[in-house]
Amino acid sequence: MPIEIRPSQALKLWHDVTLALVKDGDQDLTARQTTILLTVYLEPPPHSVRGLAKKLGVTKPAITRALDTMGRMKLLDRRRDDADRRNVVILRTVEGALHLERLADLVVEKAAELRL
Repeated sequence: MPIEIRPSQALKLWHDVTLALVKDGDQDLTARQTTILLTVYLEPPPHSVRGLAKKLGVTKPAITRALDTMGRMKLLDRRRDDADRRNVVILRTVEGALHLERLADLVVEKAAELRL
């Protein structure tokens, strides 16, 4: 069942979640990095640099830069595709799954605080 919230409530929720993320002291993700992470974890694999670039409407180097950062954070990993060595496959990690679990819990918490 879909929930109904006013636009001002949606913005307040977005604000409260992003504010909590900034204040938690963990590394911040950009909107692009967050979108990549959510895409890899919420949509069925396989995911590739080429596929993510097409989906997000950005260049492959832009995806690569985001993946470099998220790789250092251990949120995602990359491997060459054994079937086609030209492709780079994006892999999920335990750290990435835990990060998104905490994010989901935070969204639920902040949504519960909204006055509906």
